[in-house]
Amino acid sequence: MSKTLHSINEPAKQQVSKARLNQQLHSTGELSGAEKNHLPPKLLSFTQQPLWDLAFRPWFLAGTLSSVLSVGIWILFLHGYLPTLASSGLTPVAWHIHEMLFGFGATIAVAFLLTAAQTWTNKRSINGSALLTLTLIWLMVRALLWSDDTRIQVLALVLQAGWWLACIGFLASMVIRAKSKRNYQFIPLLSVMMLLNLSFLIADFSGHTELALHLARTAILTFGLLVGIVGGRVIPFFTGRGADNAQVKATPILDKLLPVVTIIGIGIFFTGHFIALPFTPAVVLISAGIIHLIRLWHWDPLSTRKVPLLWSLQLAYLALGLGLVALGISYHIDLVRFADALHLITVGTIGGMILAMIARVSLGHTGRPLKPHPSLSIAFALMFIGTLVRFILPLLQMPIMAWDISAICWITAFSIFIWHYTHILMSARAS
Repeated sequence: MSKTLHSINEPAKQQVSKARLNQQLHSTGELSGAEKNHLPPKLLSFTQQPLWDLAFRPWFLAGTLSSVLSVGIWILFLHGYLPTLASSGLTPVAWHIHEMLFGFGATIAVAFLLTAAQTWTNKRSINGSALLTLTLIWLMVRALLWSDDTRIQVLALVLQAGWWLACIGFLASMVIRAKSKRNYQFIPLLSVMMLLNLSFLIADFSGHTELALHLARTAILTFGLLVGIVGGRVIPFFTGRGADNAQVKATPILDKLLPVVTIIGIGIFFTGHFIALPFTPAVVLISAGIIHLIRLWHWDPLSTRKVPLLWSLQLAYLALGLGLVALGISYHIDLVRFADALHLITVGTIGGMILAMIARVSLGHTGRPLKPHPSLSIAFALMFIGTLVRFILPLLQMPIMAWDISAICWITAFSIFIWHYTHILMSARAS
């Protein structure tokens, strides 16, 4: 067989290569012709379903459903109904943070980037059997994290690393092949998120929960940087096109300054856990928050009050600016706890921005009008209410009520999304 392969002359090789390059991709991304037959017929038929056309379809559904279940389990545990959560796998607080930050937030962010990259690069994004495989890996990690068996924990780590590497590798191949230099920044940014995710798991599995929590907080600040980059692109663009008489102004200086200030703040915060620094990141965090707020003001937020898909994005971005300012204040005022200020970002920014974006992306990328069901306005409002409650009530010495109301708001908001969007995400494009 090897002799036969080596006997192929150069012109023949070129013809084979040209034939492969000329194969056409269908809307599902599957290759035409005999190349398809490498998969069993039933599996081939399954991977050709609309659900596996692009990453946003299965991962928006899986991520939102996972968040609803995770918040429900967490609030039941806090009220003493699920004591077994404290005796299996990750420590309870680490499990809660991991599933909301990485299982939910990072998963949907990666799904968005892999989907958007197809538009940015005009290259086919991950789909079909490869997307199905990564989804199964994601599901396996969710289950394996409950185990106390060291071997299973190692397997969970390996699978989580494999999921990240495959996603980052696919995104990198798309933007590099297309020479989309503007989007190269997402490769190192996601790589940092991956390292923080894996380090978080290793730390908690090793009994160093405090270190794991610090890594998670660093990851949240890094997620804020991602929101600043993506939000800085889409919010003014969507506002300018979708709001009546919107007076959106460009902020090129702030756009360049913000990543620098944010990275310095993240660096100081991260380093301060290991080295006794003569200063805190408070001033830098407050500065980053103020820059966000100034940018937001230039995007004419008041013009979006009649457009739910826009004011929801604006409110989520507002929460980021306020959250960073509150984090800085927490270093100097005891009444403002760092953890409560952080929830302005985790609930208001990560949760709110994701809900607003997936409601829009799910319609746009399935060929449907950008007119969500009226109940989505209720969902957006609930996220904002949940954010305020989670931050304000602890200041009034009512933390348990804050947890309960915020959890109810989250569960209800994302349940509304799941109810209205499951059919959309599992159906073929409308046009």
